[in-house]
Amino acid sequence: MSRVSIPFSTNDLSALARALRDQLVQCDHTPSHLELLNMLARSAGHRNFQSLRAQAAAENLLREAQPAAPPVDYVLVKRLAAYFDARGRLEQWPAKESLRELCLWVFWSRLPVKQDLSEAQLSGQLRAGHLFGDHALLRRELCDRSLVSRTADGRQYRRVERQPPVTAVALIRHLAARQEAAGGRAQ
Repeated sequence: MSRVSIPFSTNDLSALARALRDQLVQCDHTPSHLELLNMLARSAGHRNFQSLRAQAAAENLLREAQPAAPPVDYVLVKRLAAYFDARGRLEQWPAKESLRELCLWVFWSRLPVKQDLSEAQLSGQLRAGHLFGDHALLRRELCDRSLVSRTADGRQYRRVERQPPVTAVALIRHLAARQEAAGGRAQ
């Protein structure tokens, strides 16, 4: 049978040492290997070594079951960031479809969560976030890509909660950091 490596860590080494010392003082003989394992596990807050091992096995299963996040294309993030000014406003509408969609996620991220907006409110936010003068295009694109929903009469708009692509998240964070460094935030 091969050995399974079981990680062991503690947030407070001093508390671990005190708990281990207390257990060793109560022991009237030299503890066996298993007794030491149990003492260490109890010092770290587990019931015993079996509990520690079960916890580690469960964490490994969960870690293996989660799909790996796709890598962020930082070259693309840099390229996209060039479309925005220092205040985070979109200066021009990208010609490439794939770039447009990622830019729209920036507008999506600035919309309030779970809040209805009138057409005028949404248009106002979109106007403040771009410099090329076509907020209707942005509003239409947000709706067409299901980033924003609207009522049948077009009077109420609401951000649709979705998980942005990793590149869009990186762009949103980059622009926020850049705006903060510039000393202002776009509305």
